[in-house]
Amino acid sequence: MKKAYRVKKEREFQAVFKTGASFANRKFVVYRLDKKNQPHFRVGLSVGKKVGNAVSRNDVKRKIRAAIYSFKDEIDPELDFIVIARPSVKGLTYDEIRSNLVHVLKLAKIIDREVTST
Repeated sequence: MKKAYRVKKEREFQAVFKTGASFANRKFVVYRLDKKNQPHFRVGLSVGKKVGNAVSRNDVKRKIRAAIYSFKDEIDPELDFIVIARPSVKGLTYDEIRSNLVHVLKLAKIIDREVTST
């Protein structure tokens, strides 16, 4: 994903946390914030040290980014959201991460329709 599609700054993360709504399942917590007149959605990722060492955290982030990229056309462009991985996400395959992510994004009403598998 391009850097323009990412929430990077601490100030932007805090704005989503403070004014956004949160949704969760057993593997992920998602905060969403509607932002009008934005050309595309932006996503921030947070994978804490309880998930594992740097290698495993980066592996989880890579899988999450790939899953989001696979259904990016289904996501509302006027939206910022943050995905927080819980420690139980460590060791999951890409397909398991993708299905859990689809579930929590549907709860958060970030994606509406059924997402086709890749």
